Amino acid sequence: MSERIAQEHFRSKIMSAHEAAGLIKNGMNLGFSGFTGAGYPKAFPVALAEVITEAHARGEEFKVGVWTGASTAPELDGALAETGGISFRMPYQSDPEMRNAINSGVSYYQDMHLSHISPQVSQGFYGKLDVAVIEVTAITEDGELIPSSSIGNNRTFIEYADKVILEVNEWQSIDLFGMHDVYYEIGALPPNRKPIPLTKPSDRIGQKTLRIDPEKVIAVIKTDASDRNSPFKPLDADSKAIAGHFLDFLGDEVKRGRIPKNLLPLQSGVGNIANAVLAGLLEGPFEQITSYTEVIQDGMVDLLDSGKLAVASATAFSLSPDYANKVNDDAKKYRDLIILRPQDVSNHPELIRRMGVIACNGLIEADIYGNVNSTHVMGSRMQNGIGGSGDFTRNGYMAAFVTPSTAKGGAISCIVPMVNHVDHTEHDTDVVITEQGLADLRGLAPRQRAKVIIENCAHPDYKEALKDYVAHAEKVANGHHTPHDLRTALSWHTKYLEEGSMR
Repeated sequence: MSERIAQEHFRSKIMSAHEAAGLIKNGMNLGFSGFTGAGYPKAFPVALAEVITEAHARGEEFKVGVWTGASTAPELDGALAETGGISFRMPYQSDPEMRNAINSGVSYYQDMHLSHISPQVSQGFYGKLDVAVIEVTAITEDGELIPSSSIGNNRTFIEYADKVILEVNEWQSIDLFGMHDVYYEIGALPPNRKPIPLTKPSDRIGQKTLRIDPEKVIAVIKTDASDRNSPFKPLDADSKAIAGHFLDFLGDEVKRGRIPKNLLPLQSGVGNIANAVLAGLLEGPFEQITSYTEVIQDGMVDLLDSGKLAVASATAFSLSPDYANKVNDDAKKYRDLIILRPQDVSNHPELIRRMGVIACNGLIEADIYGNVNSTHVMGSRMQNGIGGSGDFTRNGYMAAFVTPSTAKGGAISCIVPMVNHVDHTEHDTDVVITEQGLADLRGLAPRQRAKVIIENCAHPDYKEALKDYVAHAEKVANGHHTPHDLRTALSWHTKYLEEGSMR
């Protein structure tokens, strides 16, 4: 591994993960690399969990704040949450143990737009960042860092942390060097901000490496472990139908002259349905597509291989194990097709708006007026988080949300009178798509939206009930712009409590 650590100063800091974990004290805030299961530290969090467990066994208080780019993996979120040792977590997570800690009240959690983290950390909203723990592919002779399979908030965490611990992971291909575009001029705060000189997804405006002050580095850990990503589910009929509706919609937009033949840059949220949309593009008529998004998924790799996708810009990979190995093995090829950027660039509202990104994200439920809940069950139980969907939805050229029309084997409608938690308001939602059909909400008033959503997107088992709700609400509401009867609307959620809808 020594060739991965090319400078003597950093080699002198090499130690075991457990020794490095011993440098952490109760109450510290830790900024970890990692975004959607890619590029997170593999050894240090597990060792820290052991240190915390040992402290708790002695009756000592030991909790830390955990900041990341987005979700990580069981070795980080799971291991630390299981100890009860996370005092505060932000900005996004998807681990069952972490979710339990949040929903049981053990850990505080701030769910937030991913583009907001870097500026808010730099302004000190979360207090001092004591230690950044960052996975890298290698350390150059010049003492700069070659990032691994995600960048996320690494640049910001390295800059603002008092101390830094590095994990040099030999599993990550050395041929990732050149894939990253680390832009450093974004750091100025108002009123000194300047426009970001990026006008298309293929632009490179930064450098290939991360800078670091060597004096900040207190430990270097050598690892050789793969990213932990889950495989995507096989495409089912509903996913294929949803993808088909979306692709037909894009084709119609081209015919109407609203978007070019090669579309506008695409953003795809994380998950099986979003990946199905990408798979649909592989068979579709569109050529020389571009993507400006957060994560590179399996379907996007297939599009790159086919030549239909010319370039993909993101901040991280979110690949199945087979595709992670594929990209890692052939990183020299993909580094000319993929650009990984810091997430305050990949998710920057200015860039999303300027390039006219077409956003496509998943949800838990949508209501008849177009409000979307993508984070909560029964209004108070956190699932994962909003992630970057808000960055792209509010600022994109058009914003689509995709979902099956029902959940829990048909026991729950994903189209409801009123969402139990609002993440994306009706003002930001342009298109809702289920396997039943597509509702184009642009140019429609709320009551018009309700008719289109119910008719096109609701499952037949729930259409009449939704229509009955609208008719009832229009009779009893004190205003007819967005008619609601709150008691009846809430009953759509409470009646599922005994049917096990809580997760």
